[in-house]
Amino acid sequence: MQLDISPEVLLSQLGYAKSDSSLKQAEQVMNQTKDFSKFSKHIISLNDHLKKMNAYVTLSNSSDYLKIKCDENDANEIIEEFHHEVSIWADKYNIDLQKLDNKLVYYILGAN
Repeated sequence: MQLDISPEVLLSQLGYAKSDSSLKQAEQVMNQTKDFSKFSKHIISLNDHLKKMNAYVTLSNSSDYLKIKCDENDANEIIEEFHHEVSIWADKYNIDLQKLDNKLVYYILGAN
């Protein structure tokens, strides 16, 4: 089954309220991200999977990419699991990520 992700669906699945500005931002992210349609449905499943680690996929305030973020947490096991799961997801779907130095944040650049 092919699931087409529209800006409205993306916002809804990531927990955002639909507004003109959020729709415009979601559309920019989708257009900026290389081959977004090839892996877009997997972003939703990643977001659901990460919730147990206090992590999530979200719109970035500073760039036109989605970011994967883990909340600061004292448990090193959770942080290690977060990095591991993000790496597995990126490898499985051939996704280019950019990790921010000294932060628990990855930008989803697109398919490679």
